[in-house]
Amino acid sequence: MDTNSTRQQKLNRWLLGIVAFLLIIIVAATMIFIRSNRPMQQAKREAVQMAEKYADLKTVDHFYWFNREKTYFTVTGENNTGESIIVIVPKSGEKVRVLNQKDGLTEEQAEKRFNEENPDLIFEKANLGIYQDKTAWEITAKDEKGAIFYYLLSFNDGKQIKVIKEI
Repeated sequence: MDTNSTRQQKLNRWLLGIVAFLLIIIVAATMIFIRSNRPMQQAKREAVQMAEKYADLKTVDHFYWFNREKTYFTVTGENNTGESIIVIVPKSGEKVRVLNQKDGLTEEQAEKRFNEENPDLIFEKANLGIYQDKTAWEITAKDEKGAIFYYLLSFNDGKQIKVIKEI
Protein backbone atom coordinates (compact mmCIF):
# COMPACT_ATOMS: atom_id res chain seq x y z
CA MET A 1 0.00 0.00 0.00
CA ASP A 2 2.86 2.35 0.79
CA THR A 3 4.45 1.72 -2.60
CA ASN A 4 1.21 2.66 -4.33
CA SER A 5 0.93 5.97 -2.51
CA THR A 6 4.63 6.68 -3.11
CA ARG A 7 4.18 6.04 -6.82
CA GLN A 8 1.11 8.26 -6.84
CA GLN A 9 3.03 11.05 -5.12
CA LYS A 10 5.89 10.78 -7.65
CA LEU A 11 3.41 10.84 -10.52
CA ASN A 12 1.69 13.90 -9.04
CA ARG A 13 5.03 15.68 -8.69
CA TRP A 14 5.91 14.89 -12.30
CA LEU A 15 2.55 16.13 -13.53
CA LEU A 16 2.84 19.27 -11.43
CA GLY A 17 6.34 19.87 -12.81
CA ILE A 18 5.17 19.43 -16.40
CA VAL A 19 2.20 21.76 -15.88
CA ALA A 20 4.46 24.40 -14.26
CA PHE A 21 6.96 24.11 -17.13
CA LEU A 22 4.22 24.51 -19.75
CA LEU A 23 2.80 27.48 -17.87
CA ILE A 24 6.22 29.16 -17.85
CA ILE A 25 6.57 28.57 -21.61
CA ILE A 26 3.12 30.06 -22.29
CA VAL A 27 3.80 33.14 -20.15
CA ALA A 28 7.21 33.68 -21.79
CA ALA A 29 5.76 33.33 -25.30
CA THR A 30 2.99 35.79 -24.46
CA MET A 31 5.48 38.34 -23.15
CA ILE A 32 7.64 38.00 -26.27
CA PHE A 33 4.58 38.45 -28.50
CA ILE A 34 3.42 41.55 -26.64
CA ARG A 35 6.87 43.15 -26.73
CA SER A 36 7.34 42.39 -30.41
CA ASN A 37 4.11 44.26 -31.22
CA ARG A 38 5.05 47.41 -29.32
CA PRO A 39 6.81 49.18 -32.23
CA MET A 40 3.79 48.61 -34.50
CA GLN A 41 1.35 49.90 -31.88
CA GLN A 42 3.51 52.93 -31.12
CA ALA A 43 3.90 53.76 -34.83
CA LYS A 44 0.14 53.47 -35.34
CA ARG A 45 -0.60 55.65 -32.31
CA GLU A 46 1.82 58.37 -33.49
CA ALA A 47 0.55 58.25 -37.10
CA VAL A 48 -3.05 58.58 -35.93
CA GLN A 49 -2.10 61.56 -33.75
CA MET A 50 -0.42 63.26 -36.73
CA ALA A 51 -3.44 62.49 -38.95
CA GLU A 52 -5.80 63.96 -36.37
CA LYS A 53 -3.64 67.08 -36.13
CA TYR A 54 -2.97 67.71 -39.85
CA ALA A 55 -6.06 66.24 -41.53
CA ASP A 56 -8.83 66.35 -38.91
CA LEU A 57 -9.02 62.55 -39.00
CA LYS A 58 -12.02 61.36 -36.97
CA THR A 59 -12.21 57.62 -37.69
CA VAL A 60 -9.46 55.13 -38.53
CA ASP A 61 -10.13 52.34 -41.03
CA HIS A 62 -6.63 51.00 -41.80
CA PHE A 63 -3.02 51.44 -40.78
CA TYR A 64 -0.12 50.54 -43.09
CA TRP A 65 3.64 50.36 -42.44
CA PHE A 66 5.45 50.92 -45.77
CA ASN A 67 9.21 50.22 -46.17
CA ARG A 68 10.87 50.84 -49.49
CA GLU A 69 13.32 53.71 -49.99
CA LYS A 70 12.06 55.26 -46.73
CA THR A 71 9.60 54.28 -44.03
CA TYR A 72 6.06 55.67 -44.07
CA PHE A 73 3.09 55.13 -41.78
CA THR A 74 -0.25 55.49 -43.52
CA VAL A 75 -3.67 55.89 -41.94
CA THR A 76 -6.95 55.75 -43.84
CA GLY A 77 -10.31 56.87 -42.50
CA GLU A 78 -12.77 59.75 -42.50
CA ASN A 79 -12.21 63.38 -41.62
CA ASN A 80 -14.59 65.63 -39.71
CA THR A 81 -16.67 66.29 -42.86
CA GLY A 82 -17.11 62.56 -43.60
CA GLU A 83 -14.70 62.41 -46.56
CA SER A 84 -12.57 59.29 -46.97
CA ILE A 85 -8.96 60.39 -46.66
CA ILE A 86 -5.46 58.97 -46.61
CA VAL A 87 -2.74 60.45 -44.42
CA ILE A 88 0.84 59.40 -45.16
CA VAL A 89 3.32 60.22 -42.41
CA PRO A 90 7.07 59.83 -43.04
CA LYS A 91 8.95 58.17 -40.19
CA SER A 92 10.77 61.49 -39.75
CA GLY A 93 7.40 63.18 -39.12
CA GLU A 94 7.96 65.94 -41.65
CA LYS A 95 5.99 66.62 -44.85
CA VAL A 96 2.75 64.79 -44.05
CA ARG A 97 0.66 64.04 -47.15
CA VAL A 98 -3.13 64.14 -47.10
CA LEU A 99 -4.98 62.59 -50.05
CA ASN A 100 -8.62 62.01 -50.94
CA GLN A 101 -9.35 58.30 -51.22
CA LYS A 102 -11.51 58.98 -54.29
CA ASP A 103 -8.39 60.13 -56.19
CA GLY A 104 -6.92 56.63 -56.29
CA LEU A 105 -7.32 52.93 -55.66
CA THR A 106 -8.56 51.48 -52.40
CA GLU A 107 -6.79 48.43 -50.97
CA GLU A 108 -9.56 46.22 -52.34
CA GLN A 109 -9.27 47.74 -55.83
CA ALA A 110 -5.47 47.35 -55.78
CA GLU A 111 -5.84 43.71 -54.70
CA LYS A 112 -8.43 43.06 -57.43
CA ARG A 113 -6.24 44.62 -60.12
CA PHE A 114 -3.23 42.63 -58.91
CA ASN A 115 -5.19 39.35 -58.90
CA GLU A 116 -6.52 39.99 -62.42
CA GLU A 117 -3.02 40.63 -63.77
CA ASN A 118 -1.30 37.86 -61.75
CA PRO A 119 -3.70 34.91 -61.45
CA ASP A 120 -0.85 32.48 -60.70
CA LEU A 121 0.23 34.37 -57.54
CA ILE A 122 -1.39 34.39 -54.11
CA PHE A 123 -2.07 37.85 -52.68
CA GLU A 124 -0.65 38.17 -49.14
CA LYS A 125 -1.03 41.84 -48.12
CA ALA A 126 -0.92 45.44 -49.28
CA ASN A 127 0.77 48.53 -47.83
CA LEU A 128 0.37 52.13 -48.93
CA GLY A 129 3.21 54.65 -48.95
CA ILE A 130 5.55 56.76 -51.07
CA TYR A 131 7.97 55.34 -53.64
CA GLN A 132 10.07 57.69 -55.81
CA ASP A 133 7.88 60.58 -54.66
CA LYS A 134 4.71 58.83 -55.92
CA THR A 135 1.95 57.33 -53.80
CA ALA A 136 2.08 53.57 -54.34
CA TRP A 137 0.53 50.33 -53.21
CA GLU A 138 3.08 47.67 -52.31
CA ILE A 139 1.55 44.25 -52.93
CA THR A 140 3.22 41.23 -51.33
CA ALA A 141 2.42 37.89 -52.95
CA LYS A 142 3.67 34.30 -53.09
CA ASP A 143 3.71 31.59 -55.71
CA GLU A 144 2.90 27.92 -55.14
CA LYS A 145 6.56 27.23 -54.23
CA GLY A 146 6.54 29.92 -51.53
CA ALA A 147 8.72 32.45 -53.37
CA ILE A 148 7.90 36.04 -52.39
CA PHE A 149 7.06 38.76 -54.92
CA TYR A 150 6.67 42.51 -54.41
CA TYR A 151 4.66 44.63 -56.83
CA LEU A 152 4.49 48.41 -56.59
CA LEU A 153 1.33 49.81 -58.17
CA SER A 154 0.49 53.46 -58.69
CA PHE A 155 -2.14 54.67 -56.24
CA ASN A 156 -3.69 56.90 -58.93
CA ASP A 157 -4.22 54.40 -61.75
CA GLY A 158 -2.92 51.00 -60.59
CA LYS A 159 -0.17 50.85 -63.21
CA GLN A 160 2.85 48.77 -62.30
CA ILE A 161 5.79 50.88 -61.09
CA LYS A 162 8.24 48.15 -60.06
CA VAL A 163 8.39 44.39 -59.55
CA ILE A 164 10.74 42.44 -57.30
CA LYS A 165 10.43 38.77 -58.18
CA GLU A 166 11.17 35.49 -56.43
CA ILE A 167 12.88 36.47 -53.23
